[in-house]
Amino acid sequence: MENSAWSVDGFLDQCRQSGDSAYTAFRSLLEKLEDLTTRAPARVFLSDLQKRFASGEASEQCLSTFHFRIQDIFLDQYEGYCGRKKLTMMVIPSIFIPEDWSFTFYEGLNRHPDSIFKDKTVAELGCGNGWISIAIAEKWSPLKVYGLDINPRAVKISWINLYLNALDDNGQPIYDGENKTLLDRVEFHESDLLAYCRDRGIELERIVGCIPQILNPNPDAMSKMITENASEEFLYSLSNYCALQGFVEDQFGLGLIARAVEEGIAVIKPMGIMIFNMGGRPGQGVCKRLFERRGFRVTRLWQTKAADTDISALVEIEKNSPHRFEFFMGLAGDQPICARTAWAYGKAGGRISHALSVYSCQLRQPNQVKTIFEFLKNGFHEISSSLDLFFEDDSVADEKIPFLAYLASVLKGNSFFPYEPPAGSKRFRNLIAGFMRTYHHVPVNADNVVIFPSRAVAIENALRLFSPRLAIVDEDLTRHLPRQWLTSLKIEFSNIPPDGLIFTCDSRISNGQLHAFDVPDIKGQLNGPCPTPVRFNDRAHQKVEATGGGYWDSHFEAVTSSAFEHLLNITGKIGSRLFLDMSDHFELSSLPSSNGVLKYLSGTPLPSHAAVICGLVKNQVYSDLEVAFVISEEEAIFKALSKTVELLEGNTALISQYYYGCLFRELLAFQLADRHPPARGLVCENEKPAEMIGFASSALSVLDNAELSITETENSSVIHMDASIFESFSRQNMAESETDITTSIRQFIKSNYGFPTSSGTEFIYADCSLALFNKLVLCCIQEGGTLCFPAGSNGNHVSSAKFLKANIVNIPTNSEFGFKLSEKTLAGVFESVNNPWLYISGPTINPTGLVYSNGEMENILSICAKFGAKVVLDTSFSGLEYDFEGCGGWDLEGILVRLYSSSKPSFCVSLLGGLSLKMLTGGLTCGFLVLNQPLLIDAFYSFPGLSKPHSTVKYTVKKLLGLREQKAGGLLDAVAEHKRILCSRAKRLKQTLESCGWEVLESHAGVSMVAKPSAYLNKVIKLKHPSKDGGSAETTTAYEIKINDSNIREAILRATGLGINSASWTGIPGYCRFTFALEDSEFGQALDCIIKFKDLIQ
Repeated sequence: MENSAWSVDGFLDQCRQSGDSAYTAFRSLLEKLEDLTTRAPARVFLSDLQKRFASGEASEQCLSTFHFRIQDIFLDQYEGYCGRKKLTMMVIPSIFIPEDWSFTFYEGLNRHPDSIFKDKTVAELGCGNGWISIAIAEKWSPLKVYGLDINPRAVKISWINLYLNALDDNGQPIYDGENKTLLDRVEFHESDLLAYCRDRGIELERIVGCIPQILNPNPDAMSKMITENASEEFLYSLSNYCALQGFVEDQFGLGLIARAVEEGIAVIKPMGIMIFNMGGRPGQGVCKRLFERRGFRVTRLWQTKAADTDISALVEIEKNSPHRFEFFMGLAGDQPICARTAWAYGKAGGRISHALSVYSCQLRQPNQVKTIFEFLKNGFHEISSSLDLFFEDDSVADEKIPFLAYLASVLKGNSFFPYEPPAGSKRFRNLIAGFMRTYHHVPVNADNVVIFPSRAVAIENALRLFSPRLAIVDEDLTRHLPRQWLTSLKIEFSNIPPDGLIFTCDSRISNGQLHAFDVPDIKGQLNGPCPTPVRFNDRAHQKVEATGGGYWDSHFEAVTSSAFEHLLNITGKIGSRLFLDMSDHFELSSLPSSNGVLKYLSGTPLPSHAAVICGLVKNQVYSDLEVAFVISEEEAIFKALSKTVELLEGNTALISQYYYGCLFRELLAFQLADRHPPARGLVCENEKPAEMIGFASSALSVLDNAELSITETENSSVIHMDASIFESFSRQNMAESETDITTSIRQFIKSNYGFPTSSGTEFIYADCSLALFNKLVLCCIQEGGTLCFPAGSNGNHVSSAKFLKANIVNIPTNSEFGFKLSEKTLAGVFESVNNPWLYISGPTINPTGLVYSNGEMENILSICAKFGAKVVLDTSFSGLEYDFEGCGGWDLEGILVRLYSSSKPSFCVSLLGGLSLKMLTGGLTCGFLVLNQPLLIDAFYSFPGLSKPHSTVKYTVKKLLGLREQKAGGLLDAVAEHKRILCSRAKRLKQTLESCGWEVLESHAGVSMVAKPSAYLNKVIKLKHPSKDGGSAETTTAYEIKINDSNIREAILRATGLGINSASWTGIPGYCRFTFALEDSEFGQALDCIIKFKDLIQ
């Protein structure tokens, strides 16, 4: 600006031309204000300009004629006034002119205590001409105020206003009590909401916003480039953020505020506060819910009313939706009316208004909520519409919000749930052990803890592991055991065998039969010496002679340390194992009550014959979410129980372990570890104990020979994890229809396999398909059937059937047919067995990776129909066929309709399946079983105790199946990519094996292949293993073995650390199984191990 340009008249002549010209003139003036050498005269010029239009009428004329206005805003009218009486502010048409609602907002800010902004870092969203940012700095002396606006002209005008108030009329700085000026405390920046702070890593302690509501969102409003040269009309609409924001609150005109809140969560400090001005048209409940469902505690600071004019857009919304907006008759009315009533009242000449409220909001669990929204913004924004972090009960919030944060961190860091050992997640077991140590001073570790889906499963697995002649089981838990075991037979004491299991004093099992009786009758039935009575809640004394095995529970809280010790001594003397249940009185609390048992264990190790069972069901949110753990300080018990989980259940649902693990973690974070835990004594052995009941010989044989998991990294998943599981937990009050997956499963098996269903078809679900298979094995045993496995079946399924003592026949297969089942061989086997059952894996065969065609399956089923066999068709390993040219798909409906019409009545086909592979659920499993025969359905339900998938898992499965049925591009692309990866790996594995002397059977599907170690048989290799006392590498001993079919697995494991399955697992003589469902790095390491083993042999 030249010196001649300091003329007020010349300046006004330029402004008179247009709004753009006025803005250009003020922008030039701002440049002078920013320059220290011209700052003072520029400020004096502004004073002269204001004096030219001193009256209110002149000020209004200035705005219409010269496209700007400078006026005073008086502050002494507001509550808590202190400091200067007024601020001087200018505006131009392309930015917001302060209206009643902005003054209402400032009034609300004044309702906070004076310390609210003192020395704090503050951001104002939509600062307009900057008056509120400047007023905050003037009154409360914050450390810094960032005034942010998306309108570039607003930012320039705000800077001018800052100079207007930071300098006096003579252009000299105005200092406050801390010797600072407003220029030290305030900055203005162009920013789309909080982008400026977010991009520069600025953490805020206060966020304030007077953000408009959008009554008619315009999707095209943000399509233009935002520049200060844009039209005044566009810049004004820009100040209103006319675009849809992609939030559920868009329908109420609150989408922009919703986005501001979510952006604020990312940059606000944990104890920060957000304060927003909200128009009450959508209703006060809707306005508060916007904040509450995002995890805020909300306080209404101030409310007034503002007049309304055109509300026709809201009337149209009400006509087409159930929502009702909130208006009032006049400014004094207190009864809310809807938009349609308000519109009619206005048409009749009445005045209508809506509430203006100022809300103060603070995150209830800031760090966790921040983690949740950090996860959602990375590609999962659509889930935010389902998110609900509002809870009436603080205890529910304290439980669920930390879990959602933990789940978000897991999903953010991994595209899949990591593989966990059958004993349970190591992290979860460590947390349980940590809780026992920290809160109850019981010094156990993760290797003393085994995780089960439920305590009922833990009890049944223990019974099958030991197969005692007698087990006494708590009456409440007998409903979870097979009812075939239950009778009302009374047992005389003299007939109780000297070994067994004790599972309480309410019911007994003998020779495979569980005998239930009333506790009060025990005393009369026992005629030998009895232990000291144990008092239960002032009820009658109940005497327990520990002569069987059992499970002890009743009124646990009253059991004293001495009574528990006496029970341990008695059971030890007679050789009985004791499983003690503490589920009902185990508290997940920061102040848990103790009891005699835990007090005893804090000072004395748990004897080898005793174990503790605890079912976790006491959470605040999900009454049907259960997991259980068993504590045993006997290594052999720990290992054996771990194997029973893998054989009979497959695994315990990870999501349950994560949920309760989060509860334990929160409690451990709350409590400091005891630096001086009490010393633990030794188990007292006053008398020589009787010989203890051991594992059943049949069970021990299966566990010893079954090739189960080796390490915690084996079979790690590379499968994509869909965020639907997070959405399922973020929801509240899911409708039953949202978790009913039967219709989806019915469609899934029809489109994939053409499997027929009817109104009489039964769909049964479990956490894992293996658990369903084992119940079918029990059905086979119950009806005296013979379970037939083709050579080349899943080794875990074969071992499970052996563990359950099924009558098993192996059907030979040969390499000529790729170790597939042939009709001739199958017919020959069926001719020699009674009541045949056939297990067959397809379309993908596990472990070979070959595929049964529709024609091959028709031939097999025809033989089964001829002999009246029951078929278990396992599709669990199918869905990832990457090279099956010529095989085509399955159409079982036509085949089965024909066969059912001409077969024996006993013939039926049950479809077993799982969704982990097919839907890429990343370790989140859901097994299903489809039964069509009524007798088999009844038999299946006679075996209770099935661990069913949680409602959140079923919600996830239903969403994924829906995406699959809709052929959603993202899911189909992920499946295609996964198949491509598996195909590539199969080829690489085949090449590596063949180059190292293995005979490979090429796979076409699935995640494994088989190969024969022809070049290694009868070769000698020297191996090392640790000494028996667990010494270091220096104390290891060496030994040599000659390699054969039975020890090749051990040789490779000891020599390289690579875990494979030998021929005893695959059922194919000489052929081992290799799996390639590994992380990329682990797959490369596996190939290196194969090469390393070849080099060692050479």
